[in-house]
Amino acid sequence: MRALVLVDGEHYAPVVRDALAALPYEVVGALLVGGTEKLRGGDDYGVPLVDALDAVDAEIVVDLSDEPVLPPRERMLWASRALALGLPYAGADFRFDPPPLHPVPYPSLAVVGAGKRVGKTAVATHVARLLARDRRVAVVSMGRGGPPEPEVRESAPTVEELVALAREGRHAASDYLETAAFAGVPTIGCRRAGGGLAGSTVDSNVLEGAALAATLEPDLVVFDGSGAALPPIAADARILVTNRTHDLRDGLNAYRVLVSDLVVDTGGTDRAAVRALKNVPVVRVDPTLRPATPLGGRRTAVFTTGPAPTAHLDAEVVHVSRNLANRAALRAELARIDAEVYVVELKAAAIDVVAEAALEHGAELVLAANEIVSEELDARVAALVREEARA
Repeated sequence: MRALVLVDGEHYAPVVRDALAALPYEVVGALLVGGTEKLRGGDDYGVPLVDALDAVDAEIVVDLSDEPVLPPRERMLWASRALALGLPYAGADFRFDPPPLHPVPYPSLAVVGAGKRVGKTAVATHVARLLARDRRVAVVSMGRGGPPEPEVRESAPTVEELVALAREGRHAASDYLETAAFAGVPTIGCRRAGGGLAGSTVDSNVLEGAALAATLEPDLVVFDGSGAALPPIAADARILVTNRTHDLRDGLNAYRVLVSDLVVDTGGTDRAAVRALKNVPVVRVDPTLRPATPLGGRRTAVFTTGPAPTAHLDAEVVHVSRNLANRAALRAELARIDAEVYVVELKAAAIDVVAEAALEHGAELVLAANEIVSEELDARVAALVREEARA
């Protein structure tokens, strides 16, 4: 394999030259990433010096640098850059490989997250609904609680159907069910297990889901990622959703920025950090909790996974729980709630705990979406799809 090697000025050139000769690669160039202590001027590494990772035709990037020139954060940034070019990045005791991305025979758009609870599914749902105004759109969704075999939802599931799924032992609040409930387009549910630093998964059936999507003859398919895991699809364009809880300079988050065409900020993203990585548009949105049916001023308990405001609701809000992902705390709250309506995000324990409690107490269960209204986001998405269509 042809290798580009990262070197630094904290090593003497003769030591580096001998190390390069010992590598099991054809070294086609070296890139000096910093350090001056042991540079004498005119240092000879035995290979051409280059100034960028893509300056030579390499098949792998090998890191021969070290602290203090490349501390962990800077090293992971170089790794992110290499992976974004499709190159493995290896060093003394580590190796990162680019996530495998497979082509699909139809136009595609991926929505990915910097992590869990950033509003990614809300953005994917909004994007699918927006693009479905003038084309046939399908969504392929991957989740940690998805079905064992990819399955198509052609219509929104009812609360009764979701409760039945939960009683069968299935995850009735999986992302694909949320999308099917609110996007108004066919949605294919898939599953995944494990997540790597760059977004690969240990196991998933997303490729089977992508093949199933082709049978729907779509004009475009939106692939919805899972947490920080990426759909293993070579999408025509990619949207990254993030917020203040995820530092884009940590780990391999920079890779996610570098392979994305649009960044959606759901609150507090460091725009300067984005711009330092890539000249990519950043759009701020504020998801708003929207019940699927009117509440009519009734006594209402609200269940969410995060800090969703409730002052705008047409209800007498008697309780707000943000413990959907904590079943023990959730059950303790439910035991002392007196409400006519339970409004719940379709996530985590929404069905197996909250819906069952609503049935037990004779309360109405109303599903709620995280609605996004943003003319700027709509324009950016429309332009992104037009640009990819022209390409």
